[in-house]
Amino acid sequence: MKIVIAPDAFKGSLQADQAADAMYSGVKKVYPHAEVVRLPVADGGEGTLAVLVASTGGTLRTVSVQDPLGRTVDACFGMLGDGETAVIEMAQASGFLLLEEHELDPMKASTFGTGQLIRHALDMGYRKMIIGLGGSATNDGGTGLLEALGVRFLSDGQLLRMNGATLTLINEIDTSQLDKRLLETDIRIASDVDNPFVGEQGASFVFGPQKGADAEMILRLDEGLRHLADETEKQMGVRLHALRGAGAAGGSAGALIAYCGARLESGIDVMLEAMDFEKHLSSADFIVTGEGKTDRQTLAGKALMGIAKLAKVEDVPVIVISGAIEEAARQELLVWFTELHSLDDGKKSLTELMANAAELLENKTSIVMQSR
Repeated sequence: MKIVIAPDAFKGSLQADQAADAMYSGVKKVYPHAEVVRLPVADGGEGTLAVLVASTGGTLRTVSVQDPLGRTVDACFGMLGDGETAVIEMAQASGFLLLEEHELDPMKASTFGTGQLIRHALDMGYRKMIIGLGGSATNDGGTGLLEALGVRFLSDGQLLRMNGATLTLINEIDTSQLDKRLLETDIRIASDVDNPFVGEQGASFVFGPQKGADAEMILRLDEGLRHLADETEKQMGVRLHALRGAGAAGGSAGALIAYCGARLESGIDVMLEAMDFEKHLSSADFIVTGEGKTDRQTLAGKALMGIAKLAKVEDVPVIVISGAIEEAARQELLVWFTELHSLDDGKKSLTELMANAAELLENKTSIVMQSR
């Protein structure tokens, strides 16, 4: 018997690899002699770097870069086991977890450090990159990362230091010093966000509040991104305004698309391909997966949905054990998933569930396995 264990993170309580370990222990209690393959997943957000490097036998490299407020911080990027692909996780250099709550301010925050990570990967000779955009503290339209890669943003001939507040000041964009190595680099953006660059569904309105923006800031940030989109269309011939997915990471996806020739792809699809997930499916008896909450958002392209689509092609059953299941969506979910199980039995508080998630997940997995 071969069982593939492939959970996403249980946000706030378990990283994907921790969830996989708990599930593994639960499976082994019931099937001690089964072949059990652990393949934790992510969909382009935080944790993408660790999951991809671990699952492909890759390595990590630590370098000094700027955090969102320009301070020096150590950040990691990864090299996959194929020896050809670098993995950049935006949260490492430009993430909100690098800031104290009172420091969150998208008017001041910059993506410069993420650009430095990309440059480090280029310096090491990598011409294939996967960039995960989740967890950013920024709303600078990716202008900071472009600065680090050689783009100069000017206002009446004066060089600007880019952040959310300086977007509206741009009246010239000089790309003559943009790192030429990007022309020969295949950049894949792993993201599960389909928001446009500007507007009510755009980067500023949807994600600005969680990055510290108040109502006035949101309007100013959206105005700034709209101005950047106008200037980018003049400079690069790429119209970002309503481009689906361009608003990811405060517009950084749009910057990478327009100036670096990046391709925006489903985060989980990029992950599963890099992990060679399909290779394990053909001989698997079933898959065990899970996440913090499985609901209608899962159906919109989250990690578990990517797994379910591949499994359906190979006719492999998929068992879900998540922190919670949205009951109103159960029938829709059962179109894709064979079984749905929840750690939330209605008797424990959210605090208890999160504090004891590993133990609860191990025990629940064991119970589910006994019923098979």
